[in-house]
Amino acid sequence: MKRHLMLAALCVATISTAAFARNDVETYSIEAALKSPGSEKVGSDIALSFADQKHKAVVKSMGEIATNKKTNGVGRSDEAACQYVFLSAVLALQERAREMGGNAVINIKSNYKNNLTASATEFTCGSGALMSGVALKGEVVTLKK
Repeated sequence: MKRHLMLAALCVATISTAAFARNDVETYSIEAALKSPGSEKVGSDIALSFADQKHKAVVKSMGEIATNKKTNGVGRSDEAACQYVFLSAVLALQERAREMGGNAVINIKSNYKNNLTASATEFTCGSGALMSGVALKGEVVTLKK
């Protein structure tokens, strides 16, 4: 009997560990995220240009910056959590650009788990059992007015 209980406990522990080990990586719409709840916090003073999107001429480059943000995904869909954390990452890029004296962040790319992907329409987000995360890289610049 003891042996059966130990075997059952081991099975439950293995199954629950596997359930919490989820790491789903998906792509989501940048446009939808920039229209999702909380998007009103994204400032219009710092322009954002994803991947190879066209922008005004660069007057000065201040260098590349990166951000890696996480959020609690419990009680939210993966998409909702990813949109929320994407906005957090974009806000961090904008804040850093302000600090550096730039007026734009260009060539923004996803960099989830150091896997750099460039898209003008989608960003990459990873979701686990408890957390969702977005990592972005971009170049802070001053664009011609």
